[in-house]
Amino acid sequence: MAHTIVLFQPGNVETRTYWDFESLNDALEYICHMYEIHLKEDNPGMTTITYDISQLFDYIDKVTDLSCLVFQRSNNMYAPFPKDWIKEKIFVFLKREANKAKPV
Repeated sequence: MAHTIVLFQPGNVETRTYWDFESLNDALEYICHMYEIHLKEDNPGMTTITYDISQLFDYIDKVTDLSCLVFQRSNNMYAPFPKDWIKEKIFVFLKREANKAKPV
């Protein structure tokens, strides 16, 4: 459970924001949620929206800036991680969540 700060800038400088989370998983889940909000805004008349991971990754690639600062207990500081690292962690996170949802 590493405290994580997400730095997010979807467009110009005025759109910069950040969020902090108690864990990396919470941060990854919220990044996915931000994409879902983006989809709902782009498709206001649709009641059901589906997407695949490649579309999520395209969205991440297109945002101006996205990075995570993850607290490292070993040296008592935050380590920065870029978009590619975030996409790798989201892939693992979503795969784990999908496996949880499978019936036994």
